[in-house]
Amino acid sequence: MDTFTSLAYDGPGPWILFLPLIWAAVVVGVVTVLRRTVWRGRRGAAAYGERSPIAVLGRRFAAGEIDEDEYWRRLSVLDEQFGRSLKDGAA
Repeated sequence: MDTFTSLAYDGPGPWILFLPLIWAAVVVGVVTVLRRTVWRGRRGAAAYGERSPIAVLGRRFAAGEIDEDEYWRRLSVLDEQFGRSLKDGAA
């Protein structure tokens, strides 16, 4: 009976090759989610902080260094560069 049971087991089989593929898919999925959410937020915070080009433009407009047309023209260029869309749709 002992030889019969030892011959019935041939090892893990070819399905064991799918385990590394499953783990690779999990890692790629986690990295993709992090890139689209958490890591993008950090990069965006630097672009829109107190010393960002958009904030500097706003301060120049408030100080009267540039007029409204110049402000909107430059803001549209900066929004295009940083990927931010205007809330009111004006460009």
